[in-house]
Amino acid sequence: MKGQNKLFIAIIIALILGVGIGGIVHVKYPESAEPFSKNIKLLGTVFIRLVQMIIAPLVFTTLVVGIAKMSDIKMIGRVGTKAMLWFISASLVSLFIGLILVNWLEPGHVTKLPIQDAAAAEDLLKSSKSFSLEDFVKHMIPKSLFEAFATNEVLQIVIFSIMFGVALANLGEEYSKPVVKLFDIIAHAILKMVGYIMWFAPFGVLGAIAAVVAMNGFEIFKVYAIYLRDFFFALAVLWLVLLLVGYLILGNRLFELLKRIKAPLLIAFSTTSSEAVFPKLVEELEKFGCNNRVVSFILPLGYSFNLDGSMMYMTFASIFIAQIYGIDMTLGQQITMLLVLMLTSKGIAGVPRASLVIIVATCSMFGIPPEGIALILPIDHFCDMGRSMTNVLGNALATSAVSKWEGQLENTPQEV
Repeated sequence: MKGQNKLFIAIIIALILGVGIGGIVHVKYPESAEPFSKNIKLLGTVFIRLVQMIIAPLVFTTLVVGIAKMSDIKMIGRVGTKAMLWFISASLVSLFIGLILVNWLEPGHVTKLPIQDAAAAEDLLKSSKSFSLEDFVKHMIPKSLFEAFATNEVLQIVIFSIMFGVALANLGEEYSKPVVKLFDIIAHAILKMVGYIMWFAPFGVLGAIAAVVAMNGFEIFKVYAIYLRDFFFALAVLWLVLLLVGYLILGNRLFELLKRIKAPLLIAFSTTSSEAVFPKLVEELEKFGCNNRVVSFILPLGYSFNLDGSMMYMTFASIFIAQIYGIDMTLGQQITMLLVLMLTSKGIAGVPRASLVIIVATCSMFGIPPEGIALILPIDHFCDMGRSMTNVLGNALATSAVSKWEGQLENTPQEV
C-alpha cells in the first residue's frame, strides 16, 4: 500500500499546485492566460494519451483470457445478466435522484445566468442532430477490429472480444491453451506498464487543473454557485445510495475497496476522465480480491453501460435548462424524458462530452431550447470532475458486487 499512498499524496500536491499556479496566472498575468493554458494542458494530454495507448490491448487481452478460461458458457451468461441488472438498476436510480433533486432544489429558478452566445455550443448542436438508432448500432458493432483499436471504441472491442473468447473456449484446450497463455502474458505486461504510466498522473493532474483555473479564474464559481452547490449535493446523495448498497453487499470490505480505489477516484476527478483510470482500476480491483475473469468481463461493459454520475447529470442539467427558460414540464413528461435518457445514453459511450450531446438531443425532443446548453458549458468542466469520479465508483462497486454474488471475491487481497 506504500506506493499507492505515495501516488495519492503526489496527486493531492499536484492538485493544490495546479489551482495555485492557475490562479496566479489568471490574476497577475491575464494576457498570458490563454497561451499558458494551452501549453500546460499538454501535461494532461500526454498522461491521457499514455493511458489511452494501453486501453484497447488491455480490454482485448484480459476479456479474451477471462472468457476463454471460464469455458462454461452458462457462467458467462449468468455473470453478464447480473452485471446488466446492476447497470440498469443503477442507471434508473441515478436518473431518478437527478430528477427528484433538481425539482426540489430548483436551481434554474434561483440562478441568475447571463444568456450565453449559442455559438459556443455549435459543435454540440451539430453532434446531437446526427444521433439515431443506426448510429447506435454502428457504434456498438465493429466494422473492423483494427478500426475499433485505432479509435479506442471500448464497446466494439468488448463485442469482438466476447465472441473471440467464446470461440476459443469451445475450441478445446489443445488448440486454445497456447493463445490464451500468450494473451495472459501480454495482459500482465500491460498491467506492469500501468504502474509506470500512473507515476505521470500528478503531472497530468497539475496541467489539467492549472489550465482550467488560469482560463476561468475563481469568479466563475460565484456566478454558478447555486448550480454547483445543488449538483454536488445531488452527487453526494447518489454516493450515499451507492455506498449504502455497496455496504449491504460487501460489508466492512467496502472500506478496504475505497482505500484501494482512492488514487483512481482522485485521478478521475482531477483529469475529468474515467477512461484515464481504467487500467489502474483493473489492477486495484484484482488486488482487492475480485476474480480477474469477472473484472475483465464486467469493467469494460460498465464503462459503456454504467456511468452513474453522467446519468444523474443528464436529468439534472436538462430540467435545469427548462427551469432557466421558464418551461414547466409535467410529471408525465419528466418520466418520459427519464426513460428516453435511459435508452439513448447507452448508445454513445466513448463519444467526447457524451453527456452534453445527449442533453442537447433530449432538450430538442421535449421543446426545451437546445442552445440552452451554452448556459452550462462554462462550468461543465467542474461538473465533469464529479461525474467522472462517480462513474469510477459505480463501476468499482458493480464489479465487486458481481464478484461477491458469484462467490469469486477473495477474502485476502491478491498481488497482481
